Amino acid sequence: MAHILVVDDETKMRQLLAIMLERAGYSVDQAANGLEALKKIRSFPYDMVISDIKMPEMDGLTLLEKIKEEAILCPVVFITAFATVDSAVSAMRQGAIDYITKPFEDKRILLTVNRSLRISRLLAENRELKEKLEQTRGGGEIIFSSPEMTRTILLAERVAQNDTAVLLTGESGTGKELLANYIHRKSNYRKGRFVPVNCAAISAGLVESELFGHEKGAFTGADSLVIGKFEYADKGTLFLDEIGDLPAEAQAKLLRVLQEKKIQRVGGHAELPVNVRIICATNKNLEKLVKEGKFRQDLFFRINVFPISPPPLRQRTNDIILLADHFLNLLLKGKKLQLTEGAKRILLEHDWPGNVRELANAMERACILDQDQGCISSTTLSFLMPVEAQQDLSEFKLPPGGISLEEIEKNFVRQALELAGNNQTTAARLLNLSRAKFRVLLNRLKNEA
Repeated sequence: MAHILVVDDETKMRQLLAIMLERAGYSVDQAANGLEALKKIRSFPYDMVISDIKMPEMDGLTLLEKIKEEAILCPVVFITAFATVDSAVSAMRQGAIDYITKPFEDKRILLTVNRSLRISRLLAENRELKEKLEQTRGGGEIIFSSPEMTRTILLAERVAQNDTAVLLTGESGTGKELLANYIHRKSNYRKGRFVPVNCAAISAGLVESELFGHEKGAFTGADSLVIGKFEYADKGTLFLDEIGDLPAEAQAKLLRVLQEKKIQRVGGHAELPVNVRIICATNKNLEKLVKEGKFRQDLFFRINVFPISPPPLRQRTNDIILLADHFLNLLLKGKKLQLTEGAKRILLEHDWPGNVRELANAMERACILDQDQGCISSTTLSFLMPVEAQQDLSEFKLPPGGISLEEIEKNFVRQALELAGNNQTTAARLLNLSRAKFRVLLNRLKNEA
């Protein structure tokens, strides 16, 4: 059952609408003005709002503005006796779904409600898809506890409040896009879109069209007008990843846009103003590229106002186990899969050349390998161990004084259990033994204890 909020300062009008809608099978709440309505909307997820425009304390247009400001996904339909073109245009520009004048017919109201609820369902589906996408990408969260990453986040929060160009540098896989998105969400541009663009993934001939758009007929195959990423990101943030791979001609045009705050579509003549926050990222040494003549010095100075370099994972070891558990939780959707002490040791000792991205991939692979064991052991993560760590026992030399094979067996049993987190099946696999044979050794150890 759809829930509708009716907002009108005239009691009779509110009650008339409520009776009509309830007879049609809808659940209806009432509010006498925009202020009262806003309180209700904040506390309950209504499927749509039907509101008068002229009301005391807070009018309908202000109510709609507040709904948009707080990103509440709720269609609004206006009903008013003051049927002027100006108020209709103003309402629709602000995002109203429809506009009905008093007096009205029951049939007209119900048709509008039905259409608006279809839009409400689409908005709900869109929200669910976005949430699922965020979960797939890690929920947009930045997981950290290390002092190294704490300093990075503090820098990001500080620059977010200023309209300053940010350059994110450092190794691949350190989470530069995630950090750029974090800056966007903390900035005054958060109500607009966050638009990521991988400059390295665009062919040289299409970079300008991709960034600035093109007019119909601008080139062969341009059969319609297409807006570029700058226009699409207007009043939001444009994230230019791999900025070091931008072709020279596009670098010159990008510099001009950053200076003038205007773009010109390919094949067009009009200059279009854009209000976009720019965040760039690269894993290349731009200063070296400038010296080699491969990157414009003036563009480098323009985008390098506030550089931030997220630390590589090997420099933030306090975060490794925290991140690993986070990725496991996302992959298994809440199902528990513990890391043994041996597995944790391997994670902490690994060099992580691929950084956080490599860790996420390693956890996904580990889940596939050991999802039925109830834990992730060092054996599961053996693919992270260097080749030299896998000893060639044929090279082992017996010392002149001999050894105690029994003591070595006991020691290996203890080590295997420790690495496997006391999981006997995993410990047996570490020693290349059957579980039955391992139990024999274990019982011998216990009996002699």
